Amino acid sequence: MVTIENLSHLHLDVLKEIGNIGAGHAATALSQLMAERIEMTVPNVSILSLNKVSDFLGGPEKIVVGIYMKVFGDAPGKIMFLFNYDDAQALVHAVTSKTLSGVMDGEVDKEELEQSVLQEISNIMTGAYLNAISRLTGLNMISSVPAYACDMAGAIINSALLDFGMVGDYAMLIDTQFKMTEEKMDGHFFLIPDPGSLQVILEAMGVG
Repeated sequence: MVTIENLSHLHLDVLKEIGNIGAGHAATALSQLMAERIEMTVPNVSILSLNKVSDFLGGPEKIVVGIYMKVFGDAPGKIMFLFNYDDAQALVHAVTSKTLSGVMDGEVDKEELEQSVLQEISNIMTGAYLNAISRLTGLNMISSVPAYACDMAGAIINSALLDFGMVGDYAMLIDTQFKMTEEKMDGHFFLIPDPGSLQVILEAMGVG
C-alpha cells in the first residue's frame, strides 16, 4: 500500500502536476477577484514530518498565519495553509488595495478584514486544488469552512493537530508562489490525507 512517507518520484511528479493545475485555476479566480494578472506556481512538492513543520517555517516561535480545514468525500483528509506573517500582510494589502480602495481606514476592523481575506483566498485555492483532483480522478471531494489562526508556528501546528484529530506523522507540502505586478509571496499548502486516502487518489490516476 502506498503511504505518504513512501511515495516514489513518479507519485510526487503526479501530485506536483495536480498542484500546478490547481494553482492555475486558483490564479485565474484570484486574477478575476483583483482585476490584476496573478501567476501561481508550485516549485516543489515534498513530504515533511509533522514535527518538522515548525522548523521548516523558521522555528516554533515564528509568527505565522494559518488557515486549516477538513476535506470530506471519497478521499478525506485535512488541509493547512501557512503563511509567513509578512507575506500574509502583503497578500491582504494587495487584495484590499484593489477590491476595497474606496473604504476609509476607520471604517474597517483590520484584524477582521485580514482574517476574512485570507480565509477567502484559502477557500479559492482549496477549491481549485480539490477541483483539479476531482477532474483528474473522478473523485468527489469538498472542504469544510476554514478556521483561522495567527500565532507562533508551534502553537498553530499543535492546535491543528488537536482540533482536527490528525492521524499519521507526515504531511505533503505543496509550496506555492504568488506573483503579482509588484509583489512575490510564498504560501505553504499542506495536505494531510486520512489513512488510505492517498492510495485512493493515486489509484484513480493510474499510478497506485
